[in-house]
Amino acid sequence: MAQNKQDTATFGTGCFWCSEAIFSRLNGVDEVLPGYAGGKEPNPTYELVCSGTTNYAEVVRIVYNPQIISYRELLEVFWKTHDPTTLNRQGADTGTQYRSVIFYHNPMQKAEAEHYKEELTRARIWDKPIVTEISPLTNFYPAETYHRDYYKNNPGNGYCNFVITPKIEKFEKIFKTKLK
Repeated sequence: MAQNKQDTATFGTGCFWCSEAIFSRLNGVDEVLPGYAGGKEPNPTYELVCSGTTNYAEVVRIVYNPQIISYRELLEVFWKTHDPTTLNRQGADTGTQYRSVIFYHNPMQKAEAEHYKEELTRARIWDKPIVTEISPLTNFYPAETYHRDYYKNNPGNGYCNFVITPKIEKFEKIFKTKLK
C-alpha cells in the first residue's frame, strides 16, 4: 500500500494562535505546529521572542498532503487571512515577531511565493505595498506546549473570542470547500 507523501510549509501571519486555528481546519493539512523561526539564538522562549530582540517570528509549521492541498492553495489562505501590508504588526500585536513572513523550504516554494506576491502587487489588492518577507527556512523551534491548540483549549479567552473567532468565521466562509 502506497503512503501519502507529505510536505511542509512555514508561515508567519502574526500571532501563531490565529494561524494554527485557521490552517488546522484545512482538508489535507495533517499537522500545524506553532513555533519560532528566523532568529539566530538556539532554543528561544516565548518571553525572549516577545522581547523583540531575537529576530524570531511567531510561525506555524504546516505538514500537509500535496495530493489533497497544494502549496499554492496554502499560499492563498496565507495571503487572505492576514494583512501583508503592515510592517511588524497584525492588529494590536506589534513587533518583529508578528511580521508577515513566508519561510520557504526549497526553490519551488520560493518561486511560488515570489510569483504569488508579484501577482498580488500587480493586482493592487491593497492600498499599501506588500511587506511580506520571503526567506529561506534556516531553523524552526516548536513553541512551548501551552501554545499548541491554544484556541481549542482556551475557548473563553478574550483574545480568542475577539480576535481569533472572527478570523475563523471569515476564513470558513471564504474557504468552505477546503475545510475538513
